[in-house]
Amino acid sequence: MTPPAGTSVAALDQSAARRLLELWNDQQSAYVAHRDLRFDAMADVLRLHCPDDPTILDLACGPGAISDRMLAEFPRATAIAVDYDPILLQVARRALDRYTARVEVHDVDLVADGWEDALAGRRVDAVLTSTALHWLAPEQLLRVYTTAARLLPAGGVLLNADHLRYDESAPALRDIAGRHDAQVQQETFAAGALTYSAWYAEAARHPELAGLAAQREQRFADRPPQAPASLEFHLAALRTAGFAEVGTVWQYLDDYVVFARR
Repeated sequence: MTPPAGTSVAALDQSAARRLLELWNDQQSAYVAHRDLRFDAMADVLRLHCPDDPTILDLACGPGAISDRMLAEFPRATAIAVDYDPILLQVARRALDRYTARVEVHDVDLVADGWEDALAGRRVDAVLTSTALHWLAPEQLLRVYTTAARLLPAGGVLLNADHLRYDESAPALRDIAGRHDAQVQQETFAAGALTYSAWYAEAARHPELAGLAAQREQRFADRPPQAPASLEFHLAALRTAGFAEVGTVWQYLDDYVVFARR
């Protein structure tokens, strides 16, 4: 899909990027039942706890789903969106163009020391992330939480939405959650949603994004999937990182929105 050398590549425009973001949202809804309710819970916490002009750090932002939702819902909010996937970053940059100066998108590797330098010393009111930090090893996750705590003022919040799987101590719940995931995926894919890999194939139909595929592969070549961390691990890691109050603000089976207040 990469064009020959010397061939001009049409830039990914906002319309095409918005379409890919919508397809991403549909795709993610196959893997995350009631995904919109996650974002509703996040928005409620921001509305009831944070200033009405919050600065949001969208951690591992993907194509910009959280930033898009929160910037639309909070007209005085600003967002700093960071990710390491070059394809998702390019979609996010274009898809969030409509918010002009209210959003920044940065290429950031959360595994690297000093990733917070992209914020240029700015404080943020809330750190939000969804279906992303499970890619980190436990020690990496603790470092990210510790850095996030340093970025937040007293009273600032972190919200992490993700599947936190039941272990062998809860076999019935683990079975129910697994069966529910399979049912939702079957129904959503049958209704036309793309799978995760099919979304990337669709993105690669655009030459600008196809040209980033090799870079993406190289960046993640040495980062295998991690065993899922438990809810208890996340809560303990957040306390260790320096958060004063931790808990959950939403749950559906093994899908949670974890809360931490600085």
